[in-house]
Amino acid sequence: MNAYDAYMKELATQMRSELTQNGFESLETSEAVTNYMNQRNSDETTFVVINSTCGCAAGLARPAAVAVAEQNEYKPDYKVTVFAGQDKEATETMREYIQQVPSSPSFALFKGTSLVHFTPREHIEGRDINDLAMDLKEAFDTHCQ
Repeated sequence: MNAYDAYMKELATQMRSELTQNGFESLETSEAVTNYMNQRNSDETTFVVINSTCGCAAGLARPAAVAVAEQNEYKPDYKVTVFAGQDKEATETMREYIQQVPSSPSFALFKGTSLVHFTPREHIEGRDINDLAMDLKEAFDTHCQ
């Protein structure tokens, strides 16, 4: 592994832990994503964070995701994450379930394996964190009761 790849892996490990230390399961292979999604019942909700090394992931996406997933009255049954640029096959497989234009960071909310809410990067980047959190809260309130 060259120095750049080693640095990015170390950086990603720290960024991934911001989610995993707050109850998100990290899906790091295509098989892990497929197995996870195949186990979902139609009434279960899953919140997916497609993580990224960019500034809007660090300053907005991860903090908003953690805060709302922990503090909102209505919460998803499960919280998972894939890391774009790091877990490439896992991210690609998750995006097959999402069926939206690839975007990272982004949020997806599933009911079973059906996508019920999606927040792409362009609705994260440059926003006020409170507005972003309110969007997630509304999605959870609608779909996680």
